[in-house]
Amino acid sequence: MRILVAATSLVALAGAAMSSPLHAAESSPAASHHGSSSGIKHELIKGITAADFLQIADEPKTVRLTVVAVFTDANYGMNFNGYAHGKASYIVPTGWKVEVTFINPSPVPHSVLVVDRDTVRKLQMGSPIFTGASVPNPTQGLSAGKASFTFVAEEAGDFALACGFPTHALNGHWIGFDVRDGAEKPAWVTPTAAPDPKR
Repeated sequence: MRILVAATSLVALAGAAMSSPLHAAESSPAASHHGSSSGIKHELIKGITAADFLQIADEPKTVRLTVVAVFTDANYGMNFNGYAHGKASYIVPTGWKVEVTFINPSPVPHSVLVVDRDTVRKLQMGSPIFTGASVPNPTQGLSAGKASFTFVAEEAGDFALACGFPTHALNGHWIGFDVRDGAEKPAWVTPTAAPDPKR
């Protein structure tokens, strides 16, 4: 009888550990559905290169950003433009209008919204930091499609473009979005050369 109770307790503890946020952050649950390019709608990202990630618009103080989820297989596909865990950033001058095109070529749902950097350590993203700075229904995500949104980067600070689908940002699906008072023009900053999507 004691052995049965002990075994039941161990199973319960193992189940609790598997569902804890710590386990979610340390494991790679996306590996089973992001680890290869199968199911990717290649036509959605055909011809997109790093040169498309940031473009100055004709309208004054307006920048166009392209944010592609699953651009490469990095971080089991949970990346934006090939980067994850904040290892790349957009820099935008304070007060500029930002026009974002979000593309997710994967059948797995992803989304993007601008949040405070501390938010990426949470299971749920909440609301965007700027009015309108999100795809519709960020917690639901978008599968194999595109969405656009526009907002004004009205406050300086270190923010993040994060996937709002539950636990994705916690697992590294975010990059920096820095709004700078002293910036003269927008920039796309990466630690290495542009990633190759190899698709």
